[in-house]
Formats: sequence, C-alpha cells, structure tokens
Amino acid sequence: MYKLIAIDIDDTLINDDKEVTPATQQALEQAVAKGTVVTLATGRAYASAQAIAHQTGLNVPIITYQGALVKNLMDEKVLYERYVPVEAARKLHDYCIEHNLHLQTYIDDKLYARELNQHLIDYTTLNRTQYYIEPDFAKLMELPTPKMLIIDDPAFLDELQPILRELLGDSVHITKSKPEFLEIMHKEGTKGAALTFLANHFGCDLKDTIAVGDSWNDHEMLEAAGLGVAMGNAIEPLKAIANYITASNNEDGVKEVIEKFILNPEEASV
Repeated sequence: MYKLIAIDIDDTLINDDKEVTPATQQALEQAVAKGTVVTLATGRAYASAQAIAHQTGLNVPIITYQGALVKNLMDEKVLYERYVPVEAARKLHDYCIEHNLHLQTYIDDKLYARELNQHLIDYTTLNRTQYYIEPDFAKLMELPTPKMLIIDDPAFLDELQPILRELLGDSVHITKSKPEFLEIMHKEGTKGAALTFLANHFGCDLKDTIAVGDSWNDHEMLEAAGLGVAMGNAIEPLKAIANYITASNNEDGVKEVIEKFILNPEEASV
C-alpha cells in the first residue's frame, strides 16, 4: 500500500482555471481517510502553497520552493530548509545586473524584485503573490533565500542555463518550473531530496511513495518515488521517465491516480 503521495500544484493538482475540482478534492479526502499522507510539492513560495493546502484541507508538512523548504501547515514549524549559498547569490545578482535580466528572490517568504516590470506583474498575477520592490537589491543577496528566479524568453533561458551552471558551480540546483521560469536553489533544494526527507520523517520507505507532476522540475521526485506519475499534459521528457501516465490536469488526473493506486490498489497495474 502506498503510504505517501506528493503532488505538484500548478498544471497538476489544479486545472487551467486554477481550481481543485470537487472530484479531485473528494479523492484527496478519501486518501487521507484511508491513512495515506497527502502532501504538496511545489516551486511556489510557502505562503502561496499554504493557501492551496488549506483549501484542500491538508494538515501535513508541504514541500515548497522546489524542495528547499519543508514546513508544517499546522504550527508552521520548519522541518527542512536549504538556502542558496551566499557566494552563488552574489554571482547571480551581478550577472543579472550586467546583462539586464529580471531576477527575483524570496526573503522570509516575501517576494522581492529590483524594479517593477511586466515580468513581475505577470508572475504575481499568475501566482496571486504580493511583491516588494527593493532598489538596493544587492543587500538582499546577503540574506537567506530558498530560491531565486529569472524570468525571460524560454529559448534564451535554455541558452542561459549552462552558462549559469558554469558560473555558479555545483553548489546550486537549477531547473525550470515553466518554460519562462529559471529557478536557482541550493543543490539539495530539489523535490526529490525533500520527498526523501519526508518519507523518512513519516517512517515510510520510498518504494511506498507516489510522486505526481507535469514539468521537468518534478523529475527528481518522480525518480525518487516508488511510483512516478506524469500528468497527461506533462512535458514529453517527464513522461519518458514516468512509471505511469495519468489523465491531464483538466481531466482529474490526480483523482485517477488516487483511485487506481491508493483506493483500489488490488486493481492497479502499471
């Protein structure tokens, strides 16, 4: 029996209308009632993910900032956190200033940017996140941050990624949550590392976990989990490594996974 399921939020748990459907909500509740730990694993900030978690009635630790922060929902106790190394943050800041790139960071679960622009407006509208402008952006690089994010054209970010890997070295983890979002965390700030931590926290073997996602930033947790599930709307590289492909986020794909592998496991086959 699967004891823990970690579910990505955007384009996975929620549909294109940014809603958890009643059918998926019912499946989540049924999984919890059966004794399965249901958690979220997202690139979102904790405050943003917290709102979704409360909406769905969850009360367990959730994985946020791509895995850089695992925090209880009930008492907000931090269980696992990894910050971007200060030296890497400084280098990234200087590079973005020199090349006029939009960079944003998160301090104490607040989103900061150097200036207001369309990238920031679009991002905060999408995630319904409040933002703060800090003209003296360099000083923020000295403070603990779980994630830094560059927003730009997808093709440009594909070219930028190897450049930043060389610049920042192996102390960081770089991934994409969406084609236009390039995210930089501590090297252990991955959903896979966080899932491994949570499995240990709840005393369950990784083979008894399920991970569900749609983007490449989910691949570490799909590879770590006993059952890695890609959504029907997932990118092809993620589908290629998944153990199972479910329906899309607009077709209650998460509900299908829960019903097939948690509620009716005797009927399941991958």
